Amino acid sequence: MRIGFNPNKDKELPSSEYFHQVIIPVYIPNQEGYFKDSLQVLKYCLESLFKTSHSKTYFTVVNNGSCTVVSEYLDGLYRQGRLQELIHTTGIGKLNAILKGLTGHQFELITITDADVLFQNDWQNATYEVFEAFPEAGVVSPSPNPKMLRYYTANVIAKTLFSGKVSFSKVEDKEALKSFAQSIGNDKLYKGIHLNKNLTIFKNGIRALIGAGHFVATYNGVCFENLKQRYSKFSLGGDSEELILDKPATDLGLWRLSTSKNYAFHMGNVSEEWMNEKLKNLNNGKTFLTGVKTGKANKPKIWSLLFLIVFSKIIFRKPVWKLYLKIKGLSKEEASQY
Repeated sequence: MRIGFNPNKDKELPSSEYFHQVIIPVYIPNQEGYFKDSLQVLKYCLESLFKTSHSKTYFTVVNNGSCTVVSEYLDGLYRQGRLQELIHTTGIGKLNAILKGLTGHQFELITITDADVLFQNDWQNATYEVFEAFPEAGVVSPSPNPKMLRYYTANVIAKTLFSGKVSFSKVEDKEALKSFAQSIGNDKLYKGIHLNKNLTIFKNGIRALIGAGHFVATYNGVCFENLKQRYSKFSLGGDSEELILDKPATDLGLWRLSTSKNYAFHMGNVSEEWMNEKLKNLNNGKTFLTGVKTGKANKPKIWSLLFLIVFSKIIFRKPVWKLYLKIKGLSKEEASQY
């Protein structure tokens, strides 16, 4: 039986005080073997976020079937008000956990990060600068990776093919690249040329790098407004990250860029002293911001998409790619190594 009229019926929700969401899927099923240090690494990740993020940041953690100790730790953060949203699920897979974090919200910017990322001071401001300088930006990573130069970047390369504002410049943080390679257990990930030069786009005094990885990246919210895929059959890997996180921005004609300096470290699954040291050096200040000006997506017309498909097949062919790299500032020897 129902008596009376529900006062919330047909009532619009008030505007959110937040404009930037951070989604962190967490999967730590036990504290043994591979996951022995994972809880400590998670604590470093979240504490670095709390210290470096402004007060208009909405933290969403999706607990993807973690063990009781981890679940209780996250519950404690939620009770303290340090997390705005905590979702507990069984082990449904990383991308399905991310999809749960996206559902029921509409934010101007959305950062999706692994639970083993150590954020640095000013990561948000540096990311916002790129979005505001380049309205075409759909994805901005705070961790440069020259290996991602050819990953879903045909659109920005085509648009700036003859632009004098795109050229190779000196890598600003060589040690950060080495640190990333070490964190994934591949010290030979980068060649010497990757550690010295990266393809940079300049505008109004702002520098950004072409290409972005996805272990941590901030997305223009429009990328997920019409997301067609709502489920991934993969627990981790497969084509799920590409289809759900990477392809939507390109389908809207938006660019993948990175900050020129490094503002986030990948920690991996082993706790090391340098992580604690970097955490101690982070600021505790909270900056009040009212919003960030991001570009609007204009879905490319059919003929533009067809052109892009043909262009990507041509530009990334080895001889053509080498020629492009030389036009943008590399020597013949450097281009052959890149």
